[in-house]
Parts: sequence; structure tokens; C-alpha cells
Amino acid sequence: MKLGSMIRTGLVAAGLLAGAATSAFAQSDTIKVGILHSLSGTMAISETTLKDVMLMLIEQQNKKGGLLGKKLEAVVVDPASNWPLFAEKARELLQKDKVAAVFGCWTSVSRKSVLPVFEELNGILFYPVQYEGQESQRNVFYTGAAPNQQAIPAVDYLMSKEGGDVKRWVLAGTDYVYPRTTNKILEAYLKQKGVAQADIMINYTPFGHSDWQSIVADIKKFGSAGKKTAVVSTINGDANVPFYKELGNQGIKAKDIPVVAFSVGEEELAGIDTKPLVGHLAAWNYFESVKNPANEAFIKEWQAFKKNPKAVTNDPMEAHVIGFNMWVEAVKKVGTTDPDKVIAGIIGIKVPNLTGGTSEMLANHHITKPVLIGEIEANGQFDVVWKTPGLVPGAAWSPILDDSKNLIANWTPPINCGNYDDVAKKCIGKTK
Repeated sequence: MKLGSMIRTGLVAAGLLAGAATSAFAQSDTIKVGILHSLSGTMAISETTLKDVMLMLIEQQNKKGGLLGKKLEAVVVDPASNWPLFAEKARELLQKDKVAAVFGCWTSVSRKSVLPVFEELNGILFYPVQYEGQESQRNVFYTGAAPNQQAIPAVDYLMSKEGGDVKRWVLAGTDYVYPRTTNKILEAYLKQKGVAQADIMINYTPFGHSDWQSIVADIKKFGSAGKKTAVVSTINGDANVPFYKELGNQGIKAKDIPVVAFSVGEEELAGIDTKPLVGHLAAWNYFESVKNPANEAFIKEWQAFKKNPKAVTNDPMEAHVIGFNMWVEAVKKVGTTDPDKVIAGIIGIKVPNLTGGTSEMLANHHITKPVLIGEIEANGQFDVVWKTPGLVPGAAWSPILDDSKNLIANWTPPINCGNYDDVAKKCIGKTK
């Protein structure tokens, strides 16, 4: 079966699910759950794992008796890192397969592609990856980090003496909406903190970029001006592999020019010789190296499911764990998978996260999360060097930018709006 094919065999997806149940359930006896992640193309390096963790969660829920007395049935599609195809596959899941909810997307361009479909067809999407904010859609639940839960804390850390007292900044990203919007926020934030324009270098590269020699040389030159320099990386997908290799080739060590990444986790590092990268950083809300019983049990379950004692976990996986469990609890609470009732009922739902705390779904459709900074170790894991003292509520709109500083999102009465001007006291977007 090709990766682009839709799978309708219970929990078996494209032959990748050894050990999963093989019998499909009758349509009337199942609740279908859509999985919308790239299994081919430039983003497969990151998204295939998210498909697999969803299949594990569905299998586990079925072992508990399913949901509302019915088994859950995974419907897996491969949008193949093709952004328009995401919308087509989302429509197929909602209209043809009648899924109760969809868990998917990685890049913001893929999420933006599917938003009109979920709005039109009143579907539910759980989006598990850090993103640029500046959005709150009624049909989407953002379980990844908003900028105030990742990008801003990472910059604050690097500016501190503990983080190296950084004075010069390279904002390096893949050329699409997430890096550009995040860097717009970060550039404004750095200037508010007194950083001169001359001390900010911004660079964008296409998806799948592989020739990093000249760019890394430019970064090295920029960092030789006598001021402590750091790279803030919003590079996504398989372009990270040659980027990090080139850092090693040119001898850029973390003590000289640290790189803090927002889209590189344990899965991406699994394919890289990490020894030259020791000490470089990543900002996430979860690391596999976090020590607590919940995370240790999750890692054990994951490795057993994958039949691989070396299988790694990562932050977007944890976001799917949180989102899936919130959806399950909301469906139990309202007694139906009806989208309108689930959307209303999920606000305020709390479930355990894997860092030892409890995350809550907020009225702006974002969640509470801790923020962690980890240093790359030689074994491809992260040593947590800093974390917030508590959980940080996700902010849909950035107060740093003038065009959003007055906006909030609140999907509860009487506001029921994703972009509400809290000064003018009016909704400037769609309501329902």
C-alpha cells in the first residue's frame, strides 16, 4: 500500500503498525479519528512519529473499552508535505470518513491550509506543534507552544547571565509563515530590549535546504564582532540535518555561538552525529530526559509499541498525548462526539502532562504548559538547564506587536470570539 493511500483497517496503517489490531470494526460500532500527518516528503522526518503515537493512544483507549461504548478507529492519510493536499485530505476525512476529530499538521502553512475546511465543515482539529500565534480559530485546539511559551522565554534565557548574556542575534528560519511571524515578534521584542538593528541578522531558506556552507560562514562572521552571539533557529524538517552537520564542519561550538532551536527534538537528532553539537540548545515544553513516573511509563509504553528499545519521544508527541486525552475527557463529559458540544465542553478540561504537572484547556483554545531549555548531549538527549517555576498559559495574540497588543481570544459567552479587541470591546473576527 502506498503512503498516500488512506488506511481503513482499524489500527493498521500502511504496514507500519506491527502488533496493532488488524480487524476493522463496522462503521456503526466505531468512532473514527482522523490522523493528518505527512508520511513522505520533507516533513516526514518529524511527522511520521506523530502518526505513530496517535495510533498507540487509540490502541490504548480501545483496551480501556473505547469511548462511549464504541471502539475508536484510526483513519490515516498522507498529505505528503504538500500544503494544498492537506486541505484536500482534511475535507476527505471530515466529509467522506466522518471522523469525530482530527489530530494533525506540523507546519503553520499546512494548518493555515486546512483552517477554512474545518470552519466550513465544523470539524475539530488538534494541532500539536509550536507555532507563531496570532490566531485562535473556533474549530482548532492548539496544544503546541505559542510564542510566549517557547520563543520569548528562550530569548530571555539567552539574554540572562545564566544563558550567556547574548548581545547579537541570528534569526534563522525556513521560509514560511511560522518562522517569519515568530521572527517578526522576536525582532520587535529584541528592539524593545535595546538591541540595535545592526545586531540582528535574519535569514530564510526553503524547505529541504541542503547547502549550508555559505550561510553558516556568514553566521560565523557575524558572531566574530566581539559581542556574544546566538542563533535562534526556526528551521523545520529535514533541512536541520545538513544545517547541524555544517555547524560541526565549521567548528561552531556552543560556547562560541550557541544555537537554540524551536523545531529540533530527539527525533531529529536521532539521524545526526551529535558530538559536535553538545551544548547547543532547544526550547520545548517537554524532553524525554524529564524524570518522573508518568514520563518513564510513557517512554516504556512507546518503546514497546514501536518494538524498539531505542525509540525516542519528543515534545509534539506529548502535545498529542495531552490533546487526545483532553478530547476523550470532553467527549465523556458531554456524552457525544458532536463538534459543537465538544468545543464548548472541552474548555476547562485538565489532564496530566508528562513533565509532572497538569495542563488545562483555556478559553482561547490554547493550553497551560511549562517551558524548558535543554542542552544537547552526546547521546542525542537533552539536559534540562532551565525551566519556568510553573505552567505558562498560552497567549493567542502577542502583546509585543502593535496590531495585536489589544487582542484576546475567548470562545466562551458572551465574547465567543477569536480576535476580540479588549480596548474597543468588540469582536473583529468571526463569532459563532
